[in-house]
Amino acid sequence: MPGFGARLAEAVSRRGPLCLGIDPHPELLRAWGLPISPDGLAAFCDICVDAYRDFAVVKPQVAFFEAYGAAGYAVLEHTIAALRAAGVLVLADAKRGDIGSTMAAYAAAWIGDSPLAADAVTASPYLGFGSLQPLLDTAAAHDRGVFVLAATSNPEGASVQRAEFNGRAVAQSIVDQAAAVNRALGAGPGSVGVVVGATVTEAPDVSGLGGPVLVPGIGVQGGHADALRGLGGAAPGQLLPAVSREVLRAGPDAAALRAAAERMRESVAYLA
Repeated sequence: MPGFGARLAEAVSRRGPLCLGIDPHPELLRAWGLPISPDGLAAFCDICVDAYRDFAVVKPQVAFFEAYGAAGYAVLEHTIAALRAAGVLVLADAKRGDIGSTMAAYAAAWIGDSPLAADAVTASPYLGFGSLQPLLDTAAAHDRGVFVLAATSNPEGASVQRAEFNGRAVAQSIVDQAAAVNRALGAGPGSVGVVVGATVTEAPDVSGLGGPVLVPGIGVQGGHADALRGLGGAAPGQLLPAVSREVLRAGPDAAALRAAAERMRESVAYLA
């Protein structure tokens, strides 16, 4: 199987550079007339799968499934399987980060052989980039991807991410270390990406990353789809803008949800 970077590049070339979020927030369940329960969660996700089956990447926010315990994880397993059966790449937004055997267990869960395993997972490097090694090793062994948090949209993140270490901003150091992993993995689109928020005012330089850049924060969080060109020196096709609530507001009708997603995809087509 081709590496995640190659699969992502191929999917984006056919289906456009947009990552759609599945964020079953209780307020959205209520707005869709669904119960705040595992049954409501399952109905919400089934509608999203139907609406998003022709898109490149879908990103379930794991926290909203965890809130329902084992029943929520069962819905997430079903949703991941249904999306992948439709040819959609699944990015589990789990933001896991730990050390040693615990990190290895997270890796097995999200990009190993677990029923929860997705095509890629988000990860936090703020226990040190080296703490991600078990995750990176598992990703490489299973041809999956990792998106490492670098510069996030929340204002609190700047106090850590813009701090300097050895003459570089921490966020830039993370990008550079992700780039080194991609170089070590060889030629072709890299499978290690970074996360740079759409509202970040001082984006790190991603021109040497050799991998994708997930750009969340479009819409409700204040990011603008038409203002991303060249973010951090990104090359055409490198940015993967992510949107969730801005599109999900169009539900619960699957056709209306699909139409809203298609409009958003058209608005970021210039990034391909």
